[in-house]
Parts: sequence; structure tokens; C-alpha cells
Amino acid sequence: MEILFKAHSGLRWLVLLVAIISIVAFLLTWLRQSRDSPADRKLMAAFTGILDLQTLLGIILLLWSGLGTGAGFPRYRLEHAFTMILAVVLAHLSAKWKNASAALRARNYLFIVLGCLLLVYLGVQRLPQGWHAG
Repeated sequence: MEILFKAHSGLRWLVLLVAIISIVAFLLTWLRQSRDSPADRKLMAAFTGILDLQTLLGIILLLWSGLGTGAGFPRYRLEHAFTMILAVVLAHLSAKWKNASAALRARNYLFIVLGCLLLVYLGVQRLPQGWHAG
């Protein structure tokens, strides 16, 4: 279970890195009113995919620690899980704009990533150790 916890804890930094790269790319596409760029779609897909993986690891960890070790489901863990699932749902809403113009899509992707980051920040803050885990 320690490996799973370390993977879940460490993957958050990759989520943050991809989010920062995405924010810069989407902001540039939006402000420059650039033509269609497949890189924006790939970045959003990468961001969403990493969030999906993080969520899968988190759900496994939650169930394993809650049921397998008898630790139960403290309120902070459930609040963390719920907030993170909201972030993943928000990330998946990006599919709504897959056929929009490049500038509109980039603007909406930017706001989605920023919203996801806010939810991720709030979700991690729900944990007793916050950002200092692992």
C-alpha cells in the first residue's frame, strides 16, 4: 500500500506540471487568436488523462485503506475524494468544445484547467497533511 500511496502522492506534481504547460499554451493560443492547433487538444487530453489516472489511484487507495485495513472512511478522505472527482468531471467537460474554433476552445480549456487546479488545491487542503504528504 505504501507504493500506491507514493505513486498517488507523487503524481500530483506531474498533474501540476502538465497544468502549467497547458495554461501557457492555451493562453497563447487564445490571445494570439491562433489557427487550429492539434497540440491544444493533445495537451487537454494529457491533462484529463493524468487526472483520470490520479483519480483511479486515489479510489483504489481509498477503498484499500478504508476496507482492507479497517481504517474506515474519515470525513476528510471522503471530502478529498469528492472534490477531486469534481475536478475530473470538470476536465471531461472539455469535450464539449472539441469542434469549436481554436481561440474559443483554448479560452475554455484555459478556464477548465484553472478551475480544475482550484478544485485540486481545495481537495488536497482537505487532507490533514495538505501538500506536505509523501
